[in-house]
Amino acid sequence: MSGFFIVFEGGEGAGKSTQERHLASSLREQGLEIVRTREPGGTPAAEEIRRIVLSTDSAGMDPRTEALLFAAARSDHVARIIRPALERGCVVICDRYLDSSVAYQGHARGLGAERVRDLSLWATQGLVPDLTIVLDLDPADGLARFAERDRMESEPLEYHRQVRAAFLALAEQAPERYLVLDARDDEERIASTILERVVAALAEQESHA
Repeated sequence: MSGFFIVFEGGEGAGKSTQERHLASSLREQGLEIVRTREPGGTPAAEEIRRIVLSTDSAGMDPRTEALLFAAARSDHVARIIRPALERGCVVICDRYLDSSVAYQGHARGLGAERVRDLSLWATQGLVPDLTIVLDLDPADGLARFAERDRMESEPLEYHRQVRAAFLALAEQAPERYLVLDARDDEERIASTILERVVAALAEQESHA
């Protein structure tokens, strides 16, 4: 595939959507075709799964059911949106992906990181991001930004602390594929740092083509 796959990860309220908009706008100005999408979601089926898993009506859902639903949404999303866009040569910018399942279900729900990762790799035929940007923020600060919370946001603070620790651990294991930034930093400075890393990665990909 000739495209480039970028994923934004991080806890609730870390500012992922804001930075995704900045990056998409900057790359479009350079003439690149950008596809912005999100997880769970991106397709009608995946958006319906999103409604189910995030609804407070689904409180008490078994963690295995939750993991399977996220994997099902991801499978449809990759098959119908992400992989075709990459094959067209697009830059795909996605809000959350496989690492969210590893962090939220694998670590914080206690299902096992490797088991959850393997499930998603099977569901997506092994598709992993070229670059994952983690916006790191104390969960107490991030959750304070929400007047109303969905089912995942309503989990106890300790749950979200485990999620944060999982993201940082994943980034530490493969620093060449991650960019970890302090979400408390200046918005424009974060955007500039992200753009610099992405442009460098795109140039490297082109040199190896």
